Amino acid sequence: MDPNLPAHRALTVVQLPDGTYTYTDPRTLPAPQAPPQQIVQHIHHAPPDRTVQRLALGSGVGAGTVAAGVYFGPLLVGVLTAIAANLAILALLVAVMAWGVVTVVKSVGSSEGKAASKSLRKTHRP
Repeated sequence: MDPNLPAHRALTVVQLPDGTYTYTDPRTLPAPQAPPQQIVQHIHHAPPDRTVQRLALGSGVGAGTVAAGVYFGPLLVGVLTAIAANLAILALLVAVMAWGVVTVVKSVGSSEGKAASKSLRKTHRP
């Protein structure tokens, strides 16, 4: 017997891939592996300008998508703001013009308006 080995070796029972069991020396078994650490990334904690980039990187999309998000994100916000401002000015102009038309129609259509138009016709005759 080898003097370096203990007289009594503890054996371990292991299950083989085919489902059978066998005895083996624990030193011949592979070292136990720890499960991979799971990284939890909360997208809602990202700043608003970084959310698209985190989603793109998390889904395995390349750097081109990240660059497009960096470039086109603020550009899209600017374009939508400009469109909204133009529509607000257009709505204000339509409201003012409609108010003017209604005011003119009311003044011409009333009895006072008819009297004023008659007096204007009398004064402008040659």
